[in-house]
Amino acid sequence: MNITESLEDIYGVSHSYQILTIAGSLMSRWRTPMPSSTAVISPGGFALLEAELHQLWKVERPQVTAVVSAAAKNGDRSENGDYIYGKRRLAEIDRRVRYLQKRIKNLQVIDEKPADPSKIYFGARVELEDPEGEVLVVCIVGPDEIEPDKKHISIDSPLARAILGKSVDDEVKFESPSGSNIKYVIAIEYDW
Repeated sequence: MNITESLEDIYGVSHSYQILTIAGSLMSRWRTPMPSSTAVISPGGFALLEAELHQLWKVERPQVTAVVSAAAKNGDRSENGDYIYGKRRLAEIDRRVRYLQKRIKNLQVIDEKPADPSKIYFGARVELEDPEGEVLVVCIVGPDEIEPDKKHISIDSPLARAILGKSVDDEVKFESPSGSNIKYVIAIEYDW
């Protein structure tokens, strides 16, 4: 059995151009893109991203550029650590700056409470209790503001998606990497 016969069996196609299209797509390096994250952020998170962009573009990049320029004047660049690592650092800085510029342009800053503060929306600090009585307090933030040690979770996380729109005393069932979970909403608060 050759590849043409197996493709005919699997996909039920018989025309050569269909077979070549299918075979080409099976062997290509193309992968489906990752889903984009939600483009919302709190005013504090937005200020931090702008500060990081300023730090990288106005402070770090000129310093690294000066080091690379001085190292380039020393001659042999193949064994010049300052030059090699400086160029790598410049590439990292430029990559992050490009990301931040695009991200900041697309972000929507959410700076006011929702119309119905009795329900869970972006920016809510939520107390959840599991059936064993263990309490978990999380704050729903944008994907650029995640801080696991402060229990700031992304609005795109499985838990946040499950609790959005819920009220106090609602039961929440959700799937996480650790398996099925059940939590009960016991308090909702907005800090702004």
